[in-house]
Amino acid sequence: MEFISPEGVSTESEASARDVAKIITQIKKQKIPAVFMENISDPRLMEQIAKESGAKIGGTVYSAQFSEAAGLRANDEVRVAGVKVGTVSSVGLEGDHVKVKFRVKHAYIGDQSTLAIKIKTLLGAKYLAIDSLGDAKQKTSKEIGPACADGTFKSGCRTTSPYDIYPAFQQLTETVGDIDTAKLGQAFETLAETFQNTPESVRDVIGGLSRLSHTVASRDAQLRSLLAQAKNVTGVLADRDQQITKLLSDGNLLLGELTLRRDSIHALLQNTSLLTAQLEGLVSDNQATLKPALDQLHGVLQLLQDNQDSLDRGLAVLAPFYRVFANTLGNGRWFDTYIQNLSIPGLLGVLGVGTS
Repeated sequence: MEFISPEGVSTESEASARDVAKIITQIKKQKIPAVFMENISDPRLMEQIAKESGAKIGGTVYSAQFSEAAGLRANDEVRVAGVKVGTVSSVGLEGDHVKVKFRVKHAYIGDQSTLAIKIKTLLGAKYLAIDSLGDAKQKTSKEIGPACADGTFKSGCRTTSPYDIYPAFQQLTETVGDIDTAKLGQAFETLAETFQNTPESVRDVIGGLSRLSHTVASRDAQLRSLLAQAKNVTGVLADRDQQITKLLSDGNLLLGELTLRRDSIHALLQNTSLLTAQLEGLVSDNQATLKPALDQLHGVLQLLQDNQDSLDRGLAVLAPFYRVFANTLGNGRWFDTYIQNLSIPGLLGVLGVGTS
């Protein structure tokens, strides 16, 4: 990515019409895709430049110093009063502090603003929260800081970082893993023997410490396993942070869609209830007419059932007739049949007339 500054324009004073024309000409000539606000008090000027040159407004880039990164990464959200106004550009070490660059669009950042790295999700995702304060606008050339040492805002400091539990668990696991529990138990026993002639209250305290050391020593393997598993779990959650966040986000989208469809489902159920009521009314209103018709239909069905044998016999007898009739008419547009003794001698013989 190449950053190009305006030619012949000073950021210490407002640009004239001639300066604006120069900037627009330079953007078009060098085909610059985006412009970034710096120390410009009137954002309408940048909007005019972007509109006439065809470039997009990329927002204002600021930088701040923190005592530690606390898990903040590039592309994490930047919020003002809980509303997303930009993203983190980069996070890097610079001397004895961490330098964070971020881009803000359509938001006012005062010169007394305070910044805090806050936890976004239970899985460790972070975002940069800005409390915009001050009558004058924050200069992009001036780094926001210094960082607060103890994590609380005091006079003179403007940035804080949260305490991250995952590194703490990791360090605890490594520290406990290096402890020699056997020697620790012996040390407490020696301490108890040394203080055995001291007042009773002191002996009770030392005795309790000795018993505690024996308990820790007897559960050494279980404690090591527990801490190792805790480390593995936190590591897996940290590695799967983006996936789990996406899963929760998709679940939120599903619930949102169901909420949007709630009115449609409610209307469907309501119309179904109305249809059921109409059908019940229809049956009730026409019951006097429907009952005789159904009784007659029942009589017809009973008649057909009583004569089922006769119907079966009739169909069986009609079968040869239909076969012969089909043969008679199946050869063309004429009757194809045969009548025995249709000749003259045959007819005379049928009539009983002699042929002499």
